[in-house]
Amino acid sequence: MPHLDLSADVVTLTRQLVDIPSVSHEEQEIADAVEAALTALPHLTVTRRGHTVVARTDLGRDERVVIAGHLDTVPRNDNLPGRLEDGVLHGLGSCDMKGGDAVMLKLAADLTEPNRDLTFIFYEAEEVDSVHNGLRKLTESDPDLVQGDFAILMEPSNAAVEAGCQGTMRVDLRTTGERAHSARSWKGVNAIHLVAPVLARLDAYVARQPVIDGLTYHEGLNATGIRGGVAGNVVPDECVVEINFRFAPDRSEADAEAFVRDYFEGYDLTVTDMAAGAMPGLDRPAARAFVDAVGGDVAPKFGWTDVAQFTRLGVPAVNFGPGDPMFAHKQDEHVPAEHVERCERILKEWLA
Repeated sequence: MPHLDLSADVVTLTRQLVDIPSVSHEEQEIADAVEAALTALPHLTVTRRGHTVVARTDLGRDERVVIAGHLDTVPRNDNLPGRLEDGVLHGLGSCDMKGGDAVMLKLAADLTEPNRDLTFIFYEAEEVDSVHNGLRKLTESDPDLVQGDFAILMEPSNAAVEAGCQGTMRVDLRTTGERAHSARSWKGVNAIHLVAPVLARLDAYVARQPVIDGLTYHEGLNATGIRGGVAGNVVPDECVVEINFRFAPDRSEADAEAFVRDYFEGYDLTVTDMAAGAMPGLDRPAARAFVDAVGGDVAPKFGWTDVAQFTRLGVPAVNFGPGDPMFAHKQDEHVPAEHVERCERILKEWLA
């Protein structure tokens, strides 16, 4: 089992985490290493559920802050092991989000007497369908472990605060035709050709941009995949367009589904995945206190993140982590060392 040295600096610790492969559903090795490192700290109580590890202080403080990060990554793309060059750490998961995980481990090790009680959640399976999400499972199996007065998700946000998040919905739109030999195509109905109006509607879509708590969100409706075809000499009788709708947090899941069904009225739609967004919650005292402590501007989170899991439980939450999210999932994924160090410093100053 790999050893994590919690006495190392936070950038070195990030590299140690990067060098432990942890593609979604293959997190056992990294979860074992995290659990072993945290269990060795006498001021923490450690609980494990599957490949999700929770460590908590219990000092009787007036407030509890939950800090969470996922352990899994997208599949490899010739970007392991990690390497540090000119103050930038390159490698799979460096940005999304092992830099944030390293910050959490350093806080867990070094803050033996924090001014608030702390809960650290290192969870599995964030990069795949929400049914597998370790944080979601934890909210259902052990909601007491997730509760707090405020939560910070260490998703990459350029070491600045991003509030709330947009919801996400995946839909399969299916067209149905009639098979025929391609030499006599007029005897059938080509299902692939029938998606042309669908693509035209997608191309004509105008994004809604609502302002919520002073933050401007930006919705998106896009085709992300297409499936169809039987053989090189057969007119296909079915075609499926995979569509992703990213919706602002003022829409409920029901509202989002109603919009998509109305926009594609007349087509056969199947919802394959759905996750609600999260309102910014900047009017909540705990959230405002953290934003004031960090300083700087607050931006909206356009992508979906697990802050939604916390807001569903009534816990205000923000995204605050090292790395530029534009480099998440890319082959040249990387995180500036300065980002990781800044996040560690800010959180230690706030919690010490």
